[in-house]
Amino acid sequence: MTSLHSSFKNAFTGIKTALLEERSFRIQIATAIIVIVIMIALPVSRSDRATLLLLIGLVLSLELVNSIVERILDIVEERLHPKVKDAKDIMAGAVFIAALTALVVGITILLPYVIHG
Repeated sequence: MTSLHSSFKNAFTGIKTALLEERSFRIQIATAIIVIVIMIALPVSRSDRATLLLLIGLVLSLELVNSIVERILDIVEERLHPKVKDAKDIMAGAVFIAALTALVVGITILLPYVIHG
């Protein structure tokens, strides 16, 4: 049985790997940090903060899943088979939809705080 400590260590190793090797993940982490700084600087309500944090978690998690799918598909089919390309494109589309939704919701939530201070 894996210890709790080992589970956390493995999780942080995975996040570190993604940070070092996945440009999209680094961009999304940077964006998340900017949103969190804005949330701290403005009088954002607790429910709005919770919504933004949930969206950040969703997008980051989905990007990690995307990275996993791409790596597995690269092992399964080294050459870019049309179905492998389709699967990678569909997964990228899922991340894009989540990120776009997070952007729209983030603007909808934060813009009134920026305008009315």
